[in-house]
Amino acid sequence: MARALRIGGASGFWGEASFATRQLLQAGGLDFIVYDYLAEITMSIMARARAKDPDAGYATDFVTAALQPNLAQIARDGVRIVSNAGGVNPIACGAAVRALVEKAGLDLKVAVVTGDDLTARAAEFAEHGVTEMFSGDTFPAPETIASINAYLGAFPIAAALDAGADIVITGRCVDSAVTLGACIHAFGWRADQFDLLAAGSLAGHLLECGPQATGGNFTDWRAAGDLARIGYPIAEVEADGRFAVTKPVGSTGIVSRGSVGEQMLYEIGDPRAYLLPDVTCDFSEVTLEEIAPDCVAVAGTKGYPPTDTYKVSATYMDGYRAGQVLSFNGFEARAKAVAYGEAAIARARAVLRAMNAADYDETSIEVFGGETGAAPGYEEASLKVAARHRDARAIGLFLKELTGMGLATPPGMAVFSGGGRARPSPVVRLFSFVVGKDSVPVAVDLGEGPQPCALPGYHDGAAAPAQRPKPEAAKSDGEMVEVPLIELAWARSGDKGDKANIGVMARDPDVLPWIWAALDERAVAERFAAWLGGGVERFYLPGSQSMNIVLHDVLGGGGVASLRNDAQGKGYAQMLLAHPVPVPQDLAARIADGEEG
Repeated sequence: MARALRIGGASGFWGEASFATRQLLQAGGLDFIVYDYLAEITMSIMARARAKDPDAGYATDFVTAALQPNLAQIARDGVRIVSNAGGVNPIACGAAVRALVEKAGLDLKVAVVTGDDLTARAAEFAEHGVTEMFSGDTFPAPETIASINAYLGAFPIAAALDAGADIVITGRCVDSAVTLGACIHAFGWRADQFDLLAAGSLAGHLLECGPQATGGNFTDWRAAGDLARIGYPIAEVEADGRFAVTKPVGSTGIVSRGSVGEQMLYEIGDPRAYLLPDVTCDFSEVTLEEIAPDCVAVAGTKGYPPTDTYKVSATYMDGYRAGQVLSFNGFEARAKAVAYGEAAIARARAVLRAMNAADYDETSIEVFGGETGAAPGYEEASLKVAARHRDARAIGLFLKELTGMGLATPPGMAVFSGGGRARPSPVVRLFSFVVGKDSVPVAVDLGEGPQPCALPGYHDGAAAPAQRPKPEAAKSDGEMVEVPLIELAWARSGDKGDKANIGVMARDPDVLPWIWAALDERAVAERFAAWLGGGVERFYLPGSQSMNIVLHDVLGGGGVASLRNDAQGKGYAQMLLAHPVPVPQDLAARIADGEEG
């Protein structure tokens, strides 16, 4: 292709807003629309659905909300679709889409990529002593397994497109693969062109969370305007790997160095070794340039050979949990909330002891809110109280006692009615490991049965750089002033299992040395001491003048295994943005005036 490939990102999770597809189609000129629906939590939910119904286990929204209302225009405009909506049952998803196409009387070819589902090998993995890649834990009992899926790459998607597919559906693949697969097909990128593969992967990473690149979840959220009409991202990718991020004309939101930079840093570990099935990415020298209103050019991505293994995520059942949120107001509302939660847990524990049953594995009390200004000492607070136990009956007992104390409460409690009483739900834990790529049989089904997909070989080459550079030391002879981080930087946080990452990008490149000095490992550990169970790592990205912070063992198990209110660390960046940073007074004044160095 001589012109740029235009790819729209219409979904970042299962439950994404349904208007994105129509908005992107109306923008016009698109070659592809890509959809990402999957996360580890989503896979476990889909696995439970498939266990009850063999035709379930995929993102039904993709069929009913994304495709059905828009299928005629998709066909008319020649826009091709790539989605991992297949979840744990891509064949059933493919059948549903083919039925939709047939009913509409359209000539669209649907391909399904399979091979990621390794659930049938649970006993084999247990027998061979597979261990968790981060914690070293032994493989769970096979009977507790809900799902096991390898993260496939982009070349099977490209193969399906090469074979003429108009709609490609995959099971578990890395989120960025839906975009990279389109690029490989369009430009003929080879498996040994690592810089190109890394650039396409970064484009996919920026699209994979939908409007998070266009003002969603953005530090300067007011700059995004009317969030109800926010634009979804479009990547304009060149054959040489350069690309720009933009959004539909007339939509709200914002595409800026800050919004795109936050998304680039989102949920990555070491930016010099971001491991994907097709390439090892190095984002450390990536530059972001605002070349037009709501248009950011991205360049400088480097790539290196991938590993010879696939990362695999298994989910397994590990008991039950439940919780509830209540509100308190009045004087000492926070104290009243804590007293109520502690009393409810004490009552439930007393019943368990009387039954000679095991205690709860974990309980959690969190209180949010405080003084409102209505009067000195007057507060409004929300109480979240939760528990975990091996036996669902013990969780049911906890919920009964939590409700049964309603008349013995301190004054000022309120409960929103109408949703029904909370129920015990399974605790689903994540178990990650690797398998050899040659042991995963990937196939593509274009409606005539699955055909083995020959994946390209992976050539030897230079390894990803191991060194970790640091910014220049902060030095000043002038007067210093202490300002909160939010005045100096943008930041966004997310999760990977029981880890959280916080990406921090300097508003002015000159201020990064001061941010780096203030946010050392000790300072970050102290700020998150109430939750942190492991270490703190920091990584410097000189190209974008940013840093990535990784917190280990900080989410209480992560996902639905956690009893935390913020089990995915989404609010951690907001906590860090309050951290004080000493900077030279003249630099702080320049940033406050909006003058970039």
